[in-house]
Amino acid sequence: MKFSVIKTATNNHQFVITKDGVHTAINNVPTLTEALQLSLADLQKLAQSSGTEVTGVVVAPIAPEVELWGAGVTYLRSRDARKEESGVPDVYQLVYEADRPELFFKSSAVRARGNGAQIGIRYDSPASVPEPEVAIYINKYREIIGFAICNDVTARTIEGENPLYLSQAKIYVGSTSLGPDITPAWLAPSAADMNIKAKIARGAGVAWSAETSLGALNRTLEDLVSYVFRCQEFPNGVILSTGTGIVPPLDISLQAGDVVEIQVAGVGTLSNTVIVIPERP
Repeated sequence: MKFSVIKTATNNHQFVITKDGVHTAINNVPTLTEALQLSLADLQKLAQSSGTEVTGVVVAPIAPEVELWGAGVTYLRSRDARKEESGVPDVYQLVYEADRPELFFKSSAVRARGNGAQIGIRYDSPASVPEPEVAIYINKYREIIGFAICNDVTARTIEGENPLYLSQAKIYVGSTSLGPDITPAWLAPSAADMNIKAKIARGAGVAWSAETSLGALNRTLEDLVSYVFRCQEFPNGVILSTGTGIVPPLDISLQAGDVVEIQVAGVGTLSNTVIVIPERP
């Protein structure tokens, strides 16, 4: 069983249970936003007493009222990669070792793309990379209710020039893909068992591939949840992408036509084709 967001014939974005390709409405929970306003126990109870079958197209599991945030430098490999590409490498060493994590706003629904959709690389960044991550869905009670995959596409050239350019490197149209659906927390594997594999397919070959595990995260999920809620209000819940443990080397960059595929054990596969985002999308 998975949770999905589908676009119905009436153009509504409905929160449903997906099992064996069949979408079933959940009684009294028509949207993802309303799901994130429930406690974990209440959501699980309602999911076990679902309603009628509905039809529609699966879209990115994010709602207009829900923000997607990101965590950075949460893996040793991410720290090393950021130091290699940056003109200010000590910044990344310090944040990797600090008690306070790097947290940043990443995307809204209008900028996010779902499984099978096109993701973008900025026209003004010669080098851009995928950042394969596990995303956690957190309700307003600070409980993790599910897991998905996030591709936190990053304009490597822009961030490498100056860490203060982070927002321009991270936040633009098509810079995020999310999906393919949401694995409920009570059905998800442990962090140690969430193996993450990623590859860039180019033509008939593979330009790059690597793997890691959510278990290699330098911080606990509970610690990240605690910090993202500090001095913040998320009445509709929030999605947090937990950082990447696999980063392509400096000689690898995304190109138009590439296909980025990310697999997370027990969660699914997220696949997207790359296009160039012009100055005026």
